[in-house]
Amino acid sequence: MSYPILETTDIPGYLREHGHWDGAGDIAVHEVSDGNLNRVFVASGRAVAGTGWSLAVKQALPWVRVAGPSWPLSPSRADAEARAYRAVAAVAPEIIPAIHGYDPVNYALVMEDMSDLRVLRTVLNGGGGFGSASTAIGIFVARLSFATGDFGLPSADRKALLAESVNPELCKITEDVVLSEPYLEHEHNHWHPDLADLAAAYRSDPRLRTEIADLRHVFMSSAQALLHGDLHTGSIMVGTRDGAEVVRVFDPEFSFVGPIGFDLGLYWGNLVAAESRARVLRTIGDHSAQLARSWEAFETEFRRLWPQRVDTFFDDAYLDRFLRRVWTDSLGFAGTELIRRVIGYAHLTDLDTVPDTTAARNALLVGRELILHRSDLRTPADVRGLIDDVYR
Repeated sequence: MSYPILETTDIPGYLREHGHWDGAGDIAVHEVSDGNLNRVFVASGRAVAGTGWSLAVKQALPWVRVAGPSWPLSPSRADAEARAYRAVAAVAPEIIPAIHGYDPVNYALVMEDMSDLRVLRTVLNGGGGFGSASTAIGIFVARLSFATGDFGLPSADRKALLAESVNPELCKITEDVVLSEPYLEHEHNHWHPDLADLAAAYRSDPRLRTEIADLRHVFMSSAQALLHGDLHTGSIMVGTRDGAEVVRVFDPEFSFVGPIGFDLGLYWGNLVAAESRARVLRTIGDHSAQLARSWEAFETEFRRLWPQRVDTFFDDAYLDRFLRRVWTDSLGFAGTELIRRVIGYAHLTDLDTVPDTTAARNALLVGRELILHRSDLRTPADVRGLIDDVYR
């Protein structure tokens, strides 16, 4: 797959060619690439009349950025990201960056510059709080999942969405690095030597293996709604603008139609990791309320949208059952996120930068309990009790 890889010096011409800059005034470009997969540039300028402006340009590479051509990866993930942004823009535009254009030939998005905001994980690692992020995430998942699921879309439109949102390469990555490899002997896995006992125990635990297989199959087969697909504290930006709090969800390139609980679960796993860190460093603030806050926002918003469902054969009693299933799936996927972030391929700075392994060990223990007991935990208070028991 051949297309030009953009460099810093190419960005002014690219923006002018695609109608995002008229060529007037000065322009400065710098690269801000930070993730594993893409290159990102920020261009800023000052027009002749003195008006300042800035834009971000994100290009998907035909390989994993941190590995180079030795790990090829289709850039068509940018198509999935653009589709996800379009879907969210229709129901929750305030929670995503403004998208100014998508170029499918060069797999490049031109979007709002978020340099004035901070990654939520960075804020939390520095001892800061969540603000309204958990509420925003609950609303974001509720609106996107209702609008793109069987309750919000007519059947024919749903089938079309399923067909166009297939994302096999990135789904396979999730199936491997999140939902199987951490429980096998695999070259991708790594962990602190002090955690070798739990890593070995989890690989040899038949009960845990069966529950992971169940969650893996839910991920592979439960096409409930369009997902972000990688919704963690590193894909959320926070800050203030004009005195108002701002939350932005970005990087939905893993987007596909799957189980709603996967998005919530990834976020919840990161909440637990952040709390594990904060407890060890004694910077604990409002962490303990976040899972309840995000679930309550999700459930409240989903119930608010329920009267708009396109098929009223689904009654209110079924809604209760459906939400219970989402809750249970979310807890299970939260557990898988915690485990894979400690003994799998991609770790978290939340845990890896703590002086000892207490936070990581606690995260591993909570992860297993969430997976095994997800059907027994009925409320956020039950989850809170489980977490507190592990931390004692």
